[in-house]
Amino acid sequence: MTILYFIALLVVLIWVHELGHFAAAKLFRIRVDEFNIGFGPSIASFTDGQTRYGIKPLILGGYVSLDEASLAQRSRPVQAAVVLAGIAANLLFAWLLLSAGYLHGLPSAVEHDGYGVVTNARPTIEAVVPGSPAEKSGVLAGDIVTGVATAHEEIDFRTFNTDRQAQAVHDFLTAHADESVVLHLDRNGQPKDFVVRAAEGVVDGRKAVGVQLNDIGVLKLPLQLALLQGAYVGWQIFGAEAQGLGDFVTRAFRGSANVGELSGPIGIVAVGSQFVAQGWAGVINITAIISLNLALINIIPIPGLDGGRLLFIAIEGILRRPISPKLATGLTIAGFVLLVTLMIVVSFHDIARLIG
Repeated sequence: MTILYFIALLVVLIWVHELGHFAAAKLFRIRVDEFNIGFGPSIASFTDGQTRYGIKPLILGGYVSLDEASLAQRSRPVQAAVVLAGIAANLLFAWLLLSAGYLHGLPSAVEHDGYGVVTNARPTIEAVVPGSPAEKSGVLAGDIVTGVATAHEEIDFRTFNTDRQAQAVHDFLTAHADESVVLHLDRNGQPKDFVVRAAEGVVDGRKAVGVQLNDIGVLKLPLQLALLQGAYVGWQIFGAEAQGLGDFVTRAFRGSANVGELSGPIGIVAVGSQFVAQGWAGVINITAIISLNLALINIIPIPGLDGGRLLFIAIEGILRRPISPKLATGLTIAGFVLLVTLMIVVSFHDIARLIG
């Protein structure tokens, strides 16, 4: 069920993107011929003014159909604003979503950037190294450590400050690297026990069980600080995604990029469903991350994406005349072929990773 929930979230994010284009077009009085939820033959539709609204069976997305003649009559800044509106909608949605999360209270590290003080911190597993003893035992990111013990010794968290428990677990695991250790965990309110033993090759220079720990609590903020924190965290995520994309493109030009590093729809659904399983906080985080990612991807100047359309508008502004419709159509088709080919290759790697 978590996979279905996550697919529904992806659909919503695509709708948000298309709604941005729709709202901007209506604002600038550009004719909108169609606004459709889904693809395929129409299930239900109605017409309001000059726009036909429809629902179609393949609801994995949607689209807005603008009247090209009406759009061409507007200035190029207005055309660019309509194109950018989809990107802006995803950015705005992520900001509001994160802000609502902090208003209610989101899991955060004790040592965090931004505003507010984290309360009720507990040692939490932030990440599990693939192929590590921890992963093989069944330990998952998000598990809360309630205790850790060997046959002869255990940690009593009551003797540690609440913001030092993760370090205490780390030190205990390091000190008992040659012994089997029992991790007592809390997973969504359910107690779990796993036996792990540190191994070589997980990290450089020492044996390790393969977990990244941090003291995680709840960060709950008043409205004004929640809005600021949502904007700050959203910007941090967007910046990290942009840097990762830039690094990949740089390596691609150098011939050293590995397409296997990317994740397509299958990989995104697989990872996203794990976030959904963590509860509403995981839903907020992964939805915001993907919304920001959709905004970033659409900035790329490839025909078929919003960035490609912006590139056409910029070229027309420089040339002071429209691009040949035949050339624009050809470049757009080529862009779609490139994107579909990349998606197929990435999906192949996604499937290969899933089946091991």
